[in-house]
Amino acid sequence: MNHPNEKLQIRSHTSVAINHGILRYGTAESVLTLPRAPQTPPITGRLKFFVGEFTGVLFIVLSTLFIFLVPAELTGQGVLKATMNRLIKRTLDIIGAMVGLVLVAPIMLLVGVAIKLDSTGPVFYTQLRVGVNRRKTDRRYCQRIGVAELRQRERRREDYLGRPFQIIKFRTMVQDAEKHTGPIWATRNDTRVTRVGRVLRKTRLDEVPQFWSVLKGDMSLVGPRPERPVFVRQLSERVEDYHRRLEVKPGLTGLAQVENGYDSSVASVHDKVRFDIKYISGWSVWTDLRILFKTVVVVVTGKGAC
Repeated sequence: MNHPNEKLQIRSHTSVAINHGILRYGTAESVLTLPRAPQTPPITGRLKFFVGEFTGVLFIVLSTLFIFLVPAELTGQGVLKATMNRLIKRTLDIIGAMVGLVLVAPIMLLVGVAIKLDSTGPVFYTQLRVGVNRRKTDRRYCQRIGVAELRQRERRREDYLGRPFQIIKFRTMVQDAEKHTGPIWATRNDTRVTRVGRVLRKTRLDEVPQFWSVLKGDMSLVGPRPERPVFVRQLSERVEDYHRRLEVKPGLTGLAQVENGYDSSVASVHDKVRFDIKYISGWSVWTDLRILFKTVVVVVTGKGAC
């Protein structure tokens, strides 16, 4: 058809056979006007064809790679769900840490000036803490019979029961506070705490620099608080299920912190472990958001401060 609308002539004949002859008894002739079918531009048609072909080939390639390269133990429903949860939590940590650092930057400047005016010593201090334990099993226990152990020692020169990292905080105590006592817990009305330090500990502002640890990936916004190696070893032997706290990244705040406050004795650690295990077992995005909201209340009211 060369025109938008063309005339099509249709003829129909009706006939009947009589004694080997044909009698034509009627002829009808009509003229119909048919609309012209829309024409697809050649370029658009080719583009749709190539997009469809490319999508199909890409699907086949990705499916093949998934089948042959991804280990079977990583394709289970539970593993995929756990992977997605870690991805979601890490995304929230990065966004929250960046926003937090921007919002508290002026406060950190004022706190630094106050610390320097109140006592001698640095504004910040770092301390070794124990993070998540990514080693689920000890390969030394999985040696095949008849195969010699080639390693002379563990890769870890010292087993901290988790991944060690340096935590950063505002200094709240006098310089060299543990020089004569060694590692000990802080207690209520601790004489080593400075005047500014009491305000910082009451409002939890001494923990603010740890946004940087969250951004680095050593910590999370919400999780069990990280502990020092010496206390981790002691408490792992004395408190049931204490090691389960190391199944996830330590947090800037946590359920135990908003409900139980600072540790002051082994008895308080039992309560903290109970809260931490409850958090780990029932984790969700909404749980983290609720804990963060409660943390704001703790900062404002000073609940659970030491």
